[in-house]
Amino acid sequence: MGTGGLRLDRHGMVLLLSNYPFDEQESMQRFARVLERELRKRNIEVETLFPRPFFGRLRKSTTGVGKWLGYLDKFALFPFVLRRKLRGCDVVHICDHSNAFYGRHIKNRPWLATCHDMLAARGALGEQTDCPATRTGKILQQWILGGLALAPLIVCDSTATQQDVQRLLAPSPRTRVILLGLNHDFKPLPAEVRQARLAALPALRKPFLLHVGSAQRRKNRAGVMRVFKKLAGRWDAQLVFAGKPLSDEQAALAGSLGIMDRVVSVTGADNDLLEALYNGATALLFPSSFEGFGWPIIEAQACGCPVLCSNSGPLPEVAGDGALIRNVEDEEGFAEDVLRMTDPVEREKWVRRGFANLQRFTTDRMMDGYIQAYEELAKKRL
Repeated sequence: MGTGGLRLDRHGMVLLLSNYPFDEQESMQRFARVLERELRKRNIEVETLFPRPFFGRLRKSTTGVGKWLGYLDKFALFPFVLRRKLRGCDVVHICDHSNAFYGRHIKNRPWLATCHDMLAARGALGEQTDCPATRTGKILQQWILGGLALAPLIVCDSTATQQDVQRLLAPSPRTRVILLGLNHDFKPLPAEVRQARLAALPALRKPFLLHVGSAQRRKNRAGVMRVFKKLAGRWDAQLVFAGKPLSDEQAALAGSLGIMDRVVSVTGADNDLLEALYNGATALLFPSSFEGFGWPIIEAQACGCPVLCSNSGPLPEVAGDGALIRNVEDEEGFAEDVLRMTDPVEREKWVRRGFANLQRFTTDRMMDGYIQAYEELAKKRL
C-alpha cells in the first residue's frame, strides 16, 4: 500500500489542513508535517494549507485583541483560500479536529478529520477536564462539534477519544482508531553524544527525573512537584520540566515545597536536546489528569527511558505493558516507583518493556492506516 499514488485523476492529491501558526499548537503542526513528509515518501501528491496571519500580524497573541484578529484570519479570510484549493484535490484531511468547522466549506470532496482529544469540547459542555471554556470558547466548541458531525470519517488517536466522540455526537459518526507514530526518530544515544548535548544545560548536575509537556493544569506539574518532594532525603537528584516555562503559580509551589533549587526548566528544546533528556533521565514521570494521547510516553520508550504514568484516559492504552501505571492521585506510589528506577536491574526491565510496546507505534503503521482511509474516501468520488 502507498506506492501507487492515490492519483485518481491527473490532478489528484491529498490536501492537509493544518493550524493557524499564532495559536501555538506546536504538536498539531508537527503532526501535519509528519503526514506531509511521509506521504511524499510514498509518492503521493500532497499540499499543506493553513490560515496565514494577516490581521493577526498586528498583534501576535492567543488572548485579547490578538485572539480576535486571529479569528478574522481564520474565519473571514481562510475559507476563500480553502475553496480555491479544493478544486485540485481528491481528499481533504483536517489534521486537527479543532479546525473541523472548515468542513462546512468542503463541497464535493471527501474529507476526514483527526480527533486528538475531546477535552475542550467536554469542558465547554460542563464536564471536568481541566479545560474550562469562556463564553466565546463554548460557541467555538459548538462550531467544532457541528463540523465534526458532518465528517464522512473521524479518525481518533485512541479508543478513549473514539468513545468520547461517539458519546458527544449524535447520531454516532463513522470513526476508527489509528494510533500515532513517533514524530521524530527518537532513539538511544551513545553516552558521549548524550553528554555533549546535555552540556548545553550547565544547571543539570545530578541524576534527574523528567517531565515533558506544557504548563496546562491537566499536565499535572503540581503533582510531579509533590512526588519529587516525597523523594527528599532518599534520592539526591534534580527535577527537569521540558516544555513551556513554569507558570507563576507553579514556581510559587516549587518554592513552598522547598525544591526550587533543584528544579531545571528547559524551554524551547529542539528534538536533539529532548532526545538527550530522555536518554539521560532516570525516568519520565507523566501523571496527567487528562490527555488526548501522550506522545512523550512513546518518545521516552524509544530512547530507553522508563515511563511512570497515570491511568487517565488513553494513557494505559498508549503505555501498554511498557510502563508503571497508577491512579493520578497516588503520589506516594509514584514516589516509590521513581525509587525503583534507581535500581539498575529493575530499570532495565522497564526499558525492555518500553521497547517492546513501541512496536505498536511505528510511523509506517500509522501511515498505512491513513492511506487506506484516503483511498476508501477517494473511491467514493468515482
